[in-house]
Amino acid sequence: MWLYLVRRALLAAAIVVIAVSLLFLMIQAVPGDPAAVLLGPRSTPELRAQLHAQMGLDDPLPIQIVRFFGGLLRGDMGTDVFLHRPVSDIVLEQLPYTIALILSAIAWAVLVAIPLGCYSAMRRNSVVDKTIGVLAVGTIAIPSFVMAIYALLIFSVALGWLPAIGAGSGFWDSVHHLILPAFVVGVGWVGYISRIVRASMLEILGETHIRMARSFGLPERHIIARYALPLAVLPTVTVLGVGMAHLLSAAVFVEVVFARPGIGALIVKAVDSRNYPVVMGTVVVTTVLFVVSTTLADLVNAALDPRVRGSLR
Repeated sequence: MWLYLVRRALLAAAIVVIAVSLLFLMIQAVPGDPAAVLLGPRSTPELRAQLHAQMGLDDPLPIQIVRFFGGLLRGDMGTDVFLHRPVSDIVLEQLPYTIALILSAIAWAVLVAIPLGCYSAMRRNSVVDKTIGVLAVGTIAIPSFVMAIYALLIFSVALGWLPAIGAGSGFWDSVHHLILPAFVVGVGWVGYISRIVRASMLEILGETHIRMARSFGLPERHIIARYALPLAVLPTVTVLGVGMAHLLSAAVFVEVVFARPGIGALIVKAVDSRNYPVVMGTVVVTTVLFVVSTTLADLVNAALDPRVRGSLR
């Protein structure tokens, strides 16, 4: 297991380096001069050249990349060109809002989707199963930004049940402001996870060890909870780990629509203002989040499935 952890850590570090390097090159290719944006329309070529030198934009790209990674090793992501604050401080201020949004969305989606998927598998081809399937496909097909707009219009504007914008102040006020964005991010995953659990459960219920458990006279509920469900949720764990990129992209739209602070809103503002240090800082953090989530998903699979643990020896 320790050898597996070391291999995963080295692979994760390599993925972060490659992904950040590629994204660094892509950001450099974005049209627009950050110095001209920062100085405004009255800037002169001399002032722009001076600011280019201060920001290190005149150096070749390999030198810029090496300097950037050297700063990361020291915990330095650069300085915001507008606020003159460390990028790490700005990103860490916004990160908890996005993490709270993603975890809340995943939590309620999993709690609803897994029972739905199990019930659909146990009532295969019934009216309830078909109804759940139609609703699942419908929620998966609706984009996050469309769901956010309609949820805002219905629950905030028409009914007035939930706040429309902001993140709130204080614990319970923050929870109240988090309900609607978390619902929007997680509603599509309810359908997705329920379909995965249903398909996995149907496959597992036909395996030999399940038939043997039934032949011993064990209660069906005990068989489902003890032997079938732990294996049926394994694909869900993997999908959630890999789906972190989709969750982050959904968070971008939701944070913009609901005017919430977070990494998504920070990325949009930084790209719009050509604030390269903040863009790169958010890129590094989101890349690390994605790599960490996939690694954790693999470790959870190894903990739940003895077959995976056996393959690691």
